[in-house]
Amino acid sequence: MPNYQGVWNISTQYQNRDGWPVFVPLNNRGVFGGGMGDSGANQTTIDYVEITTLGNATDFGDLTVGRRQLAAASSITRGLFAWGEASSGNTNVIDYITIASAGNATDFGDMSSGAKTNCTGASNETRAILGGGQSTSYQYVTIATTGNSATFGTSILTSSQNRGRAGCSSPTRAIFAGGDSASNVIEYFTIDTLGNGTDFGDLTQSRGNFAGASNATRGLFFGGETYNIIDYITIASTGNATDFGDLSSARQSVGATANETRALAAGGRDSEYRNYIEYVTIGTTGNSVDFGDLTLTAFDRYRLAGLSGAHGGLQV
Repeated sequence: MPNYQGVWNISTQYQNRDGWPVFVPLNNRGVFGGGMGDSGANQTTIDYVEITTLGNATDFGDLTVGRRQLAAASSITRGLFAWGEASSGNTNVIDYITIASAGNATDFGDMSSGAKTNCTGASNETRAILGGGQSTSYQYVTIATTGNSATFGTSILTSSQNRGRAGCSSPTRAIFAGGDSASNVIEYFTIDTLGNGTDFGDLTQSRGNFAGASNATRGLFFGGETYNIIDYITIASTGNATDFGDLSSARQSVGATANETRALAAGGRDSEYRNYIEYVTIGTTGNSVDFGDLTLTAFDRYRLAGLSGAHGGLQV
C-alpha cells in the first residue's frame, strides 16, 4: 500500500473493530537527543522540530543520562536513544520517548552487549537494530515493549571499523555505512529476520563519525570527519553510493533524520561546534539549505543522535 504524501502509514498493529488494518498518520517531528556541547559537557537535552516546516528547534525534555555518541531509532510513536559516553564512562542505557508529546525520557532497558559509545541505529515500525561501539555484534529490541536487547547478527566489518557509522532504513532493510579505520563499506541487515550483515556497496569516500537518514527509497549519508559530502543510495538495490551534494561545511558527528520528502542534518563540528540544522529534498540532488537552529545556542552540539516518526523504515 503506498504512502500518501508522507502523511499516512498502513499497519496491522492498528486495526478497526472488524480486524482490518487502518491508516495511521506518520509523525513528522524530528527529534535530536544528547551530544556534547562546546563546554565539553555531555548534554541531556532533547530538541524537536516539525520536518515539514522551517524554524528553530523547541525543547522536548531530557534524557535520563547526559551522553554523546549515542544511537537512535524509532517507530511512528516511540523514539529510542541507546548507549553513549556519559561523564561517568560509557553506558548501556536505553531511553524512550513518546514522539508526539514532549517530556523527559523514560528507562526502556539495557543493551545486553554492554556499555559502549560511538554507536548507531536503524529501525522499522517493529524493531530497532543497534550496533557499533567497536563490536561486530548487532543487537535488537522490539520498540513497542520495554526490556533489554538481544543479539541480532554480526557485521561484515571488524571491531575496530564498527564505530562512528551512519545508519538508515527502509521497512525491510537496516543500512549501516562507513566507520573508523577509514571504512567505505555499506552493509545491510534484513530487519524482520535474525542474521548477519551483507555487503551492499561502497561510499564515495571512506569515513566515520557521520550520520544517515532516509525515506523508503533513498538513504542519505551526511558529512564525516573532514568531509562535507552527502552521498545517496537506493535502498532496495545494492551498489555503490552516488554524490548527492554538499553540506555547508566539512562537518563531523551531526545528528540526522528524515520524513518522506526531507532529510535534516543538525549540529556537528567543523572548525567549531555548530548548532544549526540544514535540510535537503531527498528526491532531488543538491546542496543542503538552512532550516533553523538547535535550542542550545550557548552550547553548540555535536555527537548527537536524530530520529523521527516518519523516516523511511516507517513508510509503506
